[in-house]
Amino acid sequence: MTEEAPVAPGRIVLLTASHRVAPGLLSWPAWQALHAADQVLCADDEHPQLPYLREAGITVEGAAPTAQELVDACAGGRTVVYVTVGEGDRALTDGLARLAGSGRVRMPDLELLPGSYDLPGARLLDLVQVMDRIRKECPWSSQQTHKGLAKYGIEEAYELVEAIEEGDRDELREELGDVLLQVVFHSRIAEEDAGEPFSIDDVAGTIVTKLIHRHPHVFGDETAETAEDVKAHWLRTKAIEKQRESVTDGVPLGQPGLALAAKLASRVRTAGLDVPLPAGPGIGYELLALAAQAEADGTDPEAALRAAARAYRDAIRAAEGQAG
Repeated sequence: MTEEAPVAPGRIVLLTASHRVAPGLLSWPAWQALHAADQVLCADDEHPQLPYLREAGITVEGAAPTAQELVDACAGGRTVVYVTVGEGDRALTDGLARLAGSGRVRMPDLELLPGSYDLPGARLLDLVQVMDRIRKECPWSSQQTHKGLAKYGIEEAYELVEAIEEGDRDELREELGDVLLQVVFHSRIAEEDAGEPFSIDDVAGTIVTKLIHRHPHVFGDETAETAEDVKAHWLRTKAIEKQRESVTDGVPLGQPGLALAAKLASRVRTAGLDVPLPAGPGIGYELLALAAQAEADGTDPEAALRAAARAYRDAIRAAEGQAG
């Protein structure tokens, strides 16, 4: 008597898709699996992929099967594709894992098939969406203005600098996020301006255009062999764009004094001007001379003073410890 071959256990395909990629933009293996499947299931009737799947002639049944029901649906060698929801189907995947680990069930082949992947920068879309909701629903955030947030931008910038100088990678990542939040927050507020609204896309588009224009050695026909060549390109294109009357135009006077002095000295040196430092009584003129000399020597006087101040802070703490 001929022994019958065992029936194939079938195949389960868990199809995932990034909500950060436009619906319908699925990989070729995903489309192949969908067209070849004996059954396609999805628990979410509002899943953004469904209209595109149906337009492609794929029948999708609305169902939220348990792990055992999904295994049973594969009986007879059938292939079932389950389109997962955006948050994932933890209960289903945990159930399949328990069945497989029990040893009592002949499991179908199980494949996790990414239908689309996040592109670099995709999480920025999440930030934009979260900020939009906060702006609408948070009593504090909904009332904020550009002027009201200005002080936070300054604080976050200083905290970022501190994280860089301290060399703390975790703090650096967090502070970069805080600075990025300021950009997204201000951009979201700007959308509501009645006269001249703009969005985060406009902000990004502006800086992209600027970067391309100021890097002709990367995006154009010019060449740059050294960092000085790059700086020369940057300053030349910047001068053409801004059409400034003075090398001091665009230097923010509200920045810390040492940084301001060094920036002015840098502008003078780069422009090839011969401008003697003003002389006068008091420590201010002495600090101006020190800042200009530091800039000429390639030292950031503001950073140097902060480093010295941190050393002073450590000495104070040490003295306090000895006193205690």
